[in-house]
Amino acid sequence: MTDYEILPSEPVVVLDLEAELDGLAKRYQGASGMGIKVLGLLGLPVSGLISSLPKEVQSGLGSGTEKALGQAVKLANGSRGLLKDQPDWINASLTAALGAAGGVGGVTSALAELPVTVTVLLRAIQSVAVQHGFDPNHDSVKFDCLQVLAANGPFTEDKGADLSMLEQRAGLAVGGAKWVSAVLVPKLAPVLGQKLAAQAVPVIGAAMGAATNYAFTSYYQDIAHVHFRLRKLAVDLDIPPEELVAGMMVRLEGAPT
Repeated sequence: MTDYEILPSEPVVVLDLEAELDGLAKRYQGASGMGIKVLGLLGLPVSGLISSLPKEVQSGLGSGTEKALGQAVKLANGSRGLLKDQPDWINASLTAALGAAGGVGGVTSALAELPVTVTVLLRAIQSVAVQHGFDPNHDSVKFDCLQVLAANGPFTEDKGADLSMLEQRAGLAVGGAKWVSAVLVPKLAPVLGQKLAAQAVPVIGAAMGAATNYAFTSYYQDIAHVHFRLRKLAVDLDIPPEELVAGMMVRLEGAPT
């Protein structure tokens, strides 16, 4: 039922699907927790960050995101044969260091740092795919890695609003480039705008850059773990992904706010 290429792994064990979905729902629900806490500790609003950016930066978010994403895809895919995947905590620490450097000079340095951070984020997502037994060189998995970047971001209190993206099964070979321009870039641009605005906070830009990037990486790695675990369950149990997502939605809707 799947066009995914699974990497060699240990024999499949008996799964407790209910427990699996409970755990995934909790991980999904908690993914944005760190980002919200970062903003709260520094007294920044959850919404309205982008409005603090210069008008020319706001108007260029779409084109800047598309450019950064294009560079990130080339570098992330091209680097796989040269640099091995790193554990989740190393990826988060690396992007934190990048964020600190990007925040030193406000918006200007943050814009220069953006493509590098998106590249590391994409490599981190690819690493999660490998952890769940998928080959990131396969076109379907490449598309899934990009799908993860279509999530709402760590500064949004999301209770299942983005789970529909986990149901999508289109491949890069069928309208992939069009999907990136029409769907992914408009979703990712405002999220990256929030990141830039947080890094541009006067005086504490470097600290905010580090904290923001750490929150971003932790968030997307959590979303990736949910995404690829659902994919693996769908393959192992021969269950349509939409049924698994529906099971998660029931748990999220019943969870306390």
